[in-house]
Amino acid sequence: MASAARVSASDTPRGDVVIAAQGIGKVYGHVRALHDVSFELHRGEVVAIFGDNGAGKSTFAKCLCGVEMPDSGHLEVASQRVEMSSIRDAERYGITAVHQDLALAPDLTVLENMFLGREVTRPGIRGKIGMIARGTMARESEKALAALQIKLPSVRVPVSALSGGQKQAVAVARASMWSTTGILMDEPTAALGTRQSDVVCELIRRAADGGLGVMVISHDLPRILAIADRIIVLRHGMIALTGSPADITRRDVVDAMVGYHERAGRSE
Repeated sequence: MASAARVSASDTPRGDVVIAAQGIGKVYGHVRALHDVSFELHRGEVVAIFGDNGAGKSTFAKCLCGVEMPDSGHLEVASQRVEMSSIRDAERYGITAVHQDLALAPDLTVLENMFLGREVTRPGIRGKIGMIARGTMARESEKALAALQIKLPSVRVPVSALSGGQKQAVAVARASMWSTTGILMDEPTAALGTRQSDVVCELIRRAADGGLGVMVISHDLPRILAIADRIIVLRHGMIALTGSPADITRRDVVDAMVGYHERAGRSE
């Protein structure tokens, strides 16, 4: 499976730059969380972001999806400079995020979660009094799930009845349905079993192959390396390593995460 994903990743041509960060910096009090981080995400590309705890990964993702505003530098979407001060701003530019907690409402059905905050009302007077077009929402949800080859018992079952992998799949499908630019994912395989993690990685690759740019923050080196087109390692809020998985080993990633080469340089 991993080798097949690698072929798919390498055969996927990079499209236009959909999201770019130029010299991003972020400071919390006396702590510099990000320092001069520049980044490009292309259409059809999976970029893996690795780093130890406190390396700045989550802060960087928050800056890209409007949760945080950078203190220096700027963001671009489709080569246009933008300011994002909220998640709604990011969504307006076609950027969605899949957070580690998934942000799913367990007591609502799959289709209700897929359209949460974007409910479709019925036409005419029934829509004016707030009646929901559940049939339309169900069909669109099924279409989005089918596009990623996700199979569920029904879109009308509550999310609480799904497995961990199925919940993650719903979160990915929801992001794909509303994204036109890119998806930012934070630890998508955390707390999942082996098979469920493999399935989620396949979904990530399919989302990119469908034309979106996908940035993935993860500690799951083997799986994410197998589907990524490009790797970035953050350390102390700065880029410590970047390149293609074809040229970077797992050991290279770990060494960059822990600063092995920095320490080796000081000892010479």
